[in-house]
Amino acid sequence: MSKPIELYFWPTPNGHKISIALEEMGLAYEIKPVNIGAGEQFKPDFLKIAPNNRMPAIIDHDGPGGTAISVFESGAILQYLGRKTGLFYPADARARVAADEWLFWQMGGLGPMAGQASHFINYAPKIVDDPALIEYGRTRYVNELNRLCGVMDRRLSENAYLAGAEYSIADMAAWPWARIAHKLGQSFDDFPKLKAWIDAIAQRPAVQRALEAGDAIGKQKELSKEEARAMAKSLFGQTAASVNDEKSKQG
Repeated sequence: MSKPIELYFWPTPNGHKISIALEEMGLAYEIKPVNIGAGEQFKPDFLKIAPNNRMPAIIDHDGPGGTAISVFESGAILQYLGRKTGLFYPADARARVAADEWLFWQMGGLGPMAGQASHFINYAPKIVDDPALIEYGRTRYVNELNRLCGVMDRRLSENAYLAGAEYSIADMAAWPWARIAHKLGQSFDDFPKLKAWIDAIAQRPAVQRALEAGDAIGKQKELSKEEARAMAKSLFGQTAASVNDEKSKQG
């Protein structure tokens, strides 16, 4: 019997994408916590499977040819798992193009823009003393997230799911970010189709199991200024030199 897939994870939207996929696809997995606030993503062993120093990543011991494979980047992991199982990633060429379009839309747009909005709303006020230095960035990313919510709302007014009629890895990628948009300067009253889609996916048993697994790792708490500034050393402002220095310190 093969080992479960190892999921290197922290309970963030990017981490939840993969736990949702694993639950939906019925794959056995074991969570390996990577505390990004404590800098565990820079440990040498993790760097071997995630050269960008970011979670999530997986190790599938039953990879191609029956040998182990590691995969980093959440979009690549979702495609890999979809191909492995034949689930939630259409075999039809045209349908697969649609799934890939919306998957990459999330990877290049929704996730990064929501992440930046979160930075300027949740972190920057605690690590930057002058509010004027924050306002441009906050407005820029909150407005862009608003535009992207509008894109989803229009798409979902014509389709049950982002890639069309069927639930897919594109929805698994976008949902963890979309569901927190109301905490990032958006009103779901402006996006009723988006809100209905969020609520429907939230009712899926596999999604609920994935969120519960994440909660078991540790719920995100409100940070004090001191805690936020300490965490910022691991999360923000890293350079090639600082990463290489950390790697050398850890052997």
